[in-house]
Order: sequence, then structure tokens, then C-alpha cells
Amino acid sequence: MNAPSSEVGHERLLRELAPQVLGAVIRRFRDFSAAEDAVQEALLAAAVQWPRGGVPANPRAWLIQVAARRMTDHIRQEVARRRRETEAFQESDSVAPAFEIESDLDDTLMLLFMCCHPALSAASAIALTLRAVGGLTTAEIAKAFLVPEATMAQRISRAKQSIRSSGVPFQMPGSEERAPRLRAVTHVLYLIFNEGYVASAGSQVQRLELTSEAIRLMRILQRLVPEDGEVAGLLALMLLTDARRAARTGPAEELIPLSQQDRSLWDAGEIAEGVALLTAALAKGLIGPYQLQAAISAVHSEAARPEDTDWPQILALYDLLKRTSDNPMVTLNHAIAVAMVRGPDAGLELLDQLSRDGRVAEHYRLHAVRAHLLEMSGDLDGAATHYRIAAARTSSQPEQVYLLTQAARLSKP
Repeated sequence: MNAPSSEVGHERLLRELAPQVLGAVIRRFRDFSAAEDAVQEALLAAAVQWPRGGVPANPRAWLIQVAARRMTDHIRQEVARRRRETEAFQESDSVAPAFEIESDLDDTLMLLFMCCHPALSAASAIALTLRAVGGLTTAEIAKAFLVPEATMAQRISRAKQSIRSSGVPFQMPGSEERAPRLRAVTHVLYLIFNEGYVASAGSQVQRLELTSEAIRLMRILQRLVPEDGEVAGLLALMLLTDARRAARTGPAEELIPLSQQDRSLWDAGEIAEGVALLTAALAKGLIGPYQLQAAISAVHSEAARPEDTDWPQILALYDLLKRTSDNPMVTLNHAIAVAMVRGPDAGLELLDQLSRDGRVAEHYRLHAVRAHLLEMSGDLDGAATHYRIAAARTSSQPEQVYLLTQAARLSKP
């Protein structure tokens, strides 16, 4: 046994091992819910025993074996209840030696693929990923998404049931299926990060537990598939975006827009890591939307002052991004870049076209951007009106306060 480490070290180790152990147990027993319960019991046992006796030489194997014994007990209980002794005991007798403890990364990736299966809704996939792979409790996930714990528990339970009834095999997908499934995984992690960085509702500007978890899981995914340029691009995008976190809010937690941020507060280490990842990914030649978004973020990061921003380069990148994505938010950001290069009237013309897109016509950001461009053009009354409309349509309290403040600043006494 190794020397005991700190409580924080134990917690971090268990958090990292949890998805590996869960993936291995699910792979062996084919029962998501029971495996999750068994792994939680194993983690609890480790949290109690390791601080006293030290961390085992192979902590992952230790956790798997404890979880396997819990699963064996579960199977035996089912045997007694259902009177199927022979079948169940044959399954349970070979538990301990059947695990391949070298497959920790494959087990984590398999679990990610299962949680982010395209058959699940985005909301269910996010919840299940945070629960099974991220290790967040149901209460923590419910708090992050502002729903009752019982509601989130039902959502996670339904997601597990969907996986159970879908016939999805508990194994790594084949080469033909892997690419689209990997895109589903990256999309879910992208959504988790975005919800953490720009909280869609509530009193917080950002939720650090979600952004941190998304980055942690992306680091795991990037180690699993280092050859994938879009995975590296998404990790780079997260790091370059997260680097601005400390500058996004003021002393009273008020929202500070990019153009007014103290750039000395930006995390230079995260920026350097993100740029390095992006540079290596772009060198591979196959450029996707995450890499393009990371490149746009990198251009912002290179500007020491807002007026130094290379808007023509950003506009060129958005032109490329629009060709790869039908996302109206990309079109909205493209309109901002157009306004910065060609003037606010050109940007407002694009917004007029975008307002006919039902996916974004009622979104608060469309009105917030329109207000900003109207202010640039000198129409202060129109800008104030649209700032107020935007404020009425957002569920984020900090966003609402910021937008109303802008409207008040422009309104006549």
C-alpha cells in the first residue's frame, strides 16, 4: 500500500477513476443502473478506507473488484428472488478474473459514447454524461440546470432506460459508427461548457463546476483520440474561452463585455495551451467548425487592446464557418464581424435577414446585437428599445441587469 495522500488527492483520484471503473463494470455486467450503484458503493468504500490504510498499488483494479463483489451480491439476490440460480451464478462466478484492467481509456470512451448516444435528447445526454462520466451528483446537476432534484433524477432514469431498450451494445463502436458517435460526444461536451460559461438562467453569469467539468472531460477525450483535429479544436476553444473567465465579471458580479474587459486578467497559460493545440490541429489539414471557432477566439486573444483586434481576419474565419454550419448563432456572430469591418448598416442588413429565421427570431441575443449595432450607427432611441426587448426575453439575471443598464444609459432624461 502507498502512503496515505491528502483528502483532496483522494477525491481527485476517485473522480478520475470513476468513469473508467463504471465503464469496465458495465462492459462486464450489461446493467447500467446496477453497475452505477455498485461503483458508487466502491467509491464510498475507498473514501472511507484509503485515508486510513493508504491507496492500493492499483487503485482502479481495487475499485473494480469491490464493485464486482457488489454486483455479484446483486445477482445472487436476483437469483434468490427469481429462482434462476444456475444462470446467474454462472455469470457471477467468473467476475473477478474477467476484467482487463489495462482498458481504462477505452472504458471511459465507451461510457462517453453510451451517454451521448444520438438516440437521447441533448438534455438527457448532458445529464447522463455529468452523472456517469463526470461524477456529479443528481443534486449538483439539478442545481446547475435550475430544476428540482426529483425532475433531474427522472431525466437520468429515463436516459438509462432509453439506453437499455435501444439495443446499443456495451462495447466500442466500429470504425464506421465511431465518427458520427464521436461528433455526438463532442456536441454534448460543447453544450455543457456553453451552459457553464454563459448560464442560460438564474443569478450567476457562469457556472464554474460545468466549465471545469467540460474541460476535464475534453482532456480525457483528447487523450483517447489524439489524432482527431476537431476534438483538439474543441479543447482549444474551451481553453481560449475559459481564459477570459476572471475578466468577465466585476466586483459586484456584474457582466463585463469583451470590449471592456481588463485583458491583463486573461489566463496566459490557458491561451498558450489553446493556441498550441489549435496550431497542431490545423496542421493536419482537415479543418472543422470547432477549429474555426477556436481560431476566432485565438485572434481575440492575440489583441492586447480591443482596438487591436484583427476584425478582417475574424470576418474571413466566420465566412468559412458559415459554410460548415447552419447554426443561426454563427450567422448572428458573423453579422457582428461584418459590422466591425464594413459598418453597422451592413451588419443590420444581415440581422434583418436573420430575423426571418424562426430558430432565432425570438431569441434575446438577436435584439441585443441589434441594439449594439443601432448604437454604433447613432440610433440611440432604437438601441435603447432593443436593449429593453432583449432584457425582457432573457432568463439570466446578470444579462438582464446588463441590458437594462445599457438601455438606461442611452435613454433621454
